[in-house]
Amino acid sequence: MSLADTVSIAARNAWALTFGTGIGSPEPTPSTVLSVAPHRELRRYNGSGAQDPAVLLVPPLAAPAFCFDLSPEQSMAAFLRDSGRAPYLVDYGDITFEDRRMGFEDWIDDILPESIRQVSADRGGQPVDLVGWSLGGVLALLTAAADPTLPIRSVTAVGAPLSYDHMVGVRELRSLARLDGGRTATAAIRATGGVSAQLTRLAYRATAWDRELKRPFFIASNLADTATLERMAIIDRFQNSLPGYPGRFYNQLWGRFMLNNDIGKGVVRFGERRIELAAVTVPVLLVGGPNDVITAAAAVRHGTTTLTGSPDVRYETAPGSHLGILTARDTTWTYLDKFLSDQE
Repeated sequence: MSLADTVSIAARNAWALTFGTGIGSPEPTPSTVLSVAPHRELRRYNGSGAQDPAVLLVPPLAAPAFCFDLSPEQSMAAFLRDSGRAPYLVDYGDITFEDRRMGFEDWIDDILPESIRQVSADRGGQPVDLVGWSLGGVLALLTAAADPTLPIRSVTAVGAPLSYDHMVGVRELRSLARLDGGRTATAAIRATGGVSAQLTRLAYRATAWDRELKRPFFIASNLADTATLERMAIIDRFQNSLPGYPGRFYNQLWGRFMLNNDIGKGVVRFGERRIELAAVTVPVLLVGGPNDVITAAAAVRHGTTTLTGSPDVRYETAPGSHLGILTARDTTWTYLDKFLSDQE
């Protein structure tokens, strides 16, 4: 490439990043909306065969549902379709102040069971494989534990925090909470109706503070490399789309999970109700990331000690960040493909 071409490309990219619409544009995998209801839009990705087994993608809260379809090269949805499966996605949409009373029970008793039944019905009654990322994996496991009659064939949980004793920073948070029994944080979340999208985005960026510090130098160094800038833009779009948490949900997460580590003990309590991870009776695949600074690999691996009712619990590791392990084609996707094939 000539110097003139390099300068021209760099100038176009600089304009796009400063005054234009940015580098690249979203290219979502084609899909069809099957149903629309509050916090449960259900989509089926196009191109699957009538007999292909169903896979329901379960996103976490505080992350956009397109985490499973970031780009053509980083799309678990497209990978599943191309490997002979029928992927579906449940999208919770935006979380607002009006949703402040929603808690874990809304997902594990209503949103996810309804989505699972709809997917099963759409595939002629066949059971459904669940694939959840981060808290989406926790929600998938709790849903399977709460109702063993649901048509679930297996659960895959990628980067799912299954013990907060192993989570970075939680020990320090507990020490601070002991000063007032955690009441200050609980009252603050209740007063604001939840954790806002802006705070969620700030917290996510803080976990990759080195990336943010190096960003100006990175852009300057790659100004003529459009492909590299497009990959950066994919992460930026993801971070800029993070939604928030409902107040009740986050207070449950704070009290039952972070402070008391119910999930690590294998029994989650919501009031008088107990949900035991040992009640999961389907095969489970767990994938952790040794370099994941949000969910430590040990927190994922801990599920091998609590999912005692499952006939097959596998634990694998993948390189990359919390989001990176979800898009790890040569590891996570390979493990998933083999795991799902073994269920067929």
